[in-house]
Amino acid sequence: MPDRAAVIAALDAVTDPKSGQGLVAVGLVQGLVVADARAGFVMEVPAGETALYAPVRDAAEAALKAIPGMTRVSVVLTAETAPATKSARRASLSPQAVDQGRPKAPVPTDRPAHVRRVLAVASGKGGVGKSTVAVNLAAAFVARGLSVGLLDADVYGPSLPTMLGMSGKPEYRDGLMEPHRVHGLKAMSVGLLTQASDAMIWRGPMASQALTQMLTQTRWGTEDAPLDILVVDLPPGTGDVQLTLIQKTPLDGAVIVSTPQEVALADARRAHALFQKVNVPTLGLIENMSGEVFGRGGGKAEAARLEIPYLGDLPLDAALREGGDAGVPVVVSDPDGEVAARFAGFAEALAKKLDLKGFQTQP
Repeated sequence: MPDRAAVIAALDAVTDPKSGQGLVAVGLVQGLVVADARAGFVMEVPAGETALYAPVRDAAEAALKAIPGMTRVSVVLTAETAPATKSARRASLSPQAVDQGRPKAPVPTDRPAHVRRVLAVASGKGGVGKSTVAVNLAAAFVARGLSVGLLDADVYGPSLPTMLGMSGKPEYRDGLMEPHRVHGLKAMSVGLLTQASDAMIWRGPMASQALTQMLTQTRWGTEDAPLDILVVDLPPGTGDVQLTLIQKTPLDGAVIVSTPQEVALADARRAHALFQKVNVPTLGLIENMSGEVFGRGGGKAEAARLEIPYLGDLPLDAALREGGDAGVPVVVSDPDGEVAARFAGFAEALAKKLDLKGFQTQP
């Protein structure tokens, strides 16, 4: 198995184009993880220099792959954010800023440039079909005339490359990544920044860095053509990635996906509690896999208990799974079918809550 010393030596043999030193010596290797024939780290560079360092990232990946016994590597290139002003730092340390009781919600920095609305799709646990809902909901928005982005923030299990049939690293232009364009969507996933299965070895700081990069350094929209809505597919749970998203950008709302069983509903309850604490409105709950196998009605009853809108249910339908495996969402492959009609209803309800201009009730 490759050891940490071999990894460091390989990375220090890659030259920083500005200083001429090795990557480790110059401090460009952050959050290095070496375990079980895998290695990954974050390369944070000055703002505006991602294009300069994209070849360096590729060289670092090549150097790691050349180590005998190395099977998977991951190098995430990200740019530094502007440092806080002195007044902001003083304010953060003032006695008035310290809450001795319940922690206050973090103050988001800013929404991504030229993005009008940001909607999170969340679940308290895995395996409830959250990503399937996120992909088809985004496609339903597209079918009704909106400019839509889809961000795969599930850094530990990115599924959008498979579900949308995407591959290949994004291109950099003027310091920003260009999202992939597929099925009318602008899409970005950590699965496009790494080799397959690499994201699972990341610790919290690396996961948060990856999300920050995709959120703030992707050209989602332009001044002349802003994005109407960015749909964010969150990982399950209430951990680092969710908190990073809340800290980095104002969320206009969240949708919670659950199956009808109590074990899933209990986790959905926790997801809603997180959004309540950080002042993000839960715009609705969707019951997925509803039917004879898992039961039905649990989501509707839970929405009533939580006093949040119930958007509706989705049947346990093979077409939803097959569409994800084939890289073509069922809303695209069967736009006149029953499942597509249900997603159209979800999209219309959310468009009203988010005041999305330009939403067409008929595709």
